[in-house]
Amino acid sequence: MQLKDSIVSSIVNIFSHKMRSFLTLLGIIIGVLAVVTMFASVYGIKNLINDRMNQLGWNNSVTISTDMQQEKEDNSLYMKRTPRPLDMDDFNTLADSLNYKYIYGTVEGWNNFIWKKEKGRVQLKGTTNDFFQVQTYPIAKGRYFDKHELLTARKVCILGPNFISRYLYSARKLLGEYITIGEQRYEIVGILDEDPLNQGGVNFNNWSRRWDLQAVYIPLSTAARYLRANQQIDQIYIQALDEASYDELKTKARQILLMRHRMAHDFSFGDLASLALQITQEMNEMMQKWNITLVAIASISLIVGGIGLFSTLLISINERMTEIGIRKSIGATNKDIFLYFIFESIILSLIGAIIGIVISVFLVQAVSAALQTSFPLPLEGVLIGIGFALFIGIVSGLYPSIKASKIDPIKAIYYLE
Repeated sequence: MQLKDSIVSSIVNIFSHKMRSFLTLLGIIIGVLAVVTMFASVYGIKNLINDRMNQLGWNNSVTISTDMQQEKEDNSLYMKRTPRPLDMDDFNTLADSLNYKYIYGTVEGWNNFIWKKEKGRVQLKGTTNDFFQVQTYPIAKGRYFDKHELLTARKVCILGPNFISRYLYSARKLLGEYITIGEQRYEIVGILDEDPLNQGGVNFNNWSRRWDLQAVYIPLSTAARYLRANQQIDQIYIQALDEASYDELKTKARQILLMRHRMAHDFSFGDLASLALQITQEMNEMMQKWNITLVAIASISLIVGGIGLFSTLLISINERMTEIGIRKSIGATNKDIFLYFIFESIILSLIGAIIGIVISVFLVQAVSAALQTSFPLPLEGVLIGIGFALFIGIVSGLYPSIKASKIDPIKAIYYLE
């Protein structure tokens, strides 16, 4: 018998006993399905978290805040210097001097508002359009601030959807209307859309983002002029072009501010990039442990499937004893009989692996649709599933194949008589 004949004969025998073959495969199908689906779920969750963290603006980013306490401690050791808060000139100098992906400043405060008959308190935030890009807050109606409004401190505003749903829900028209906040009247030029990052049951920094979407936004220059003394701003956010340029950007920003503040250390850096990296590393370590645990659990199903395959092959030897005797009597060697049974075991396992992978693909797509995200099917999970199935097929079929190959042809032909 040729190798090809052994494979063909094994396939014919498998499909001639469809129900028995299916029941034999069930454990392997479930095991491979579990392995591939678990890998896809873990990888999908990890990728989803990484993507959301990037969309939150934590990667390759730094925040700069006023820190008078740090300068006070420095003054006790060095020459007397006059500290001062960050201001619009600092922001504009950094924006003109650095190579960055995004930069924005913030000014925040709570004020009373009046809109027709509605009254209450609202968080008023001054910023630039880069804030909305970094935080992934799209516009639902109207527009963002234009360049002229940002440069000339125009009294315009963008409303968060949660603010509208809480206070202005009865309004038929908002764009072009005016709302009084504090002592100033602002023209409404835009309305933010609902949060795209917290949909489908997956929440990221939900509390902070919910408050963001309940605020009213005005240009940074407007907030610095009307809400703070001496054009002060609360914080500056900068995101580097990539990881390679992050350290250089941070160093240059520090040098610029020290020069502008006459070497006064009256500001502090918040390293969001390091925080994001630490969270990512911890998440990867946790997911790696989950991978090991889940593979161990899924392996139990594969082992159970292997035991079923082993039992089926032993029973099959008795059923096909006459066939074995005839094959040997017409020239089949012990090796041919061994290959005949081992290939049947391997092919059964691989068929189970393929069925398990196909079912896993549909299951992962269903989960992705339910969570409104994309879960990839990792090649690693597929290869491990196939590898396990192949290993189970070889191990389970080894003893029955050896046993079948050593059967005496004369005894095999007259086995049923």
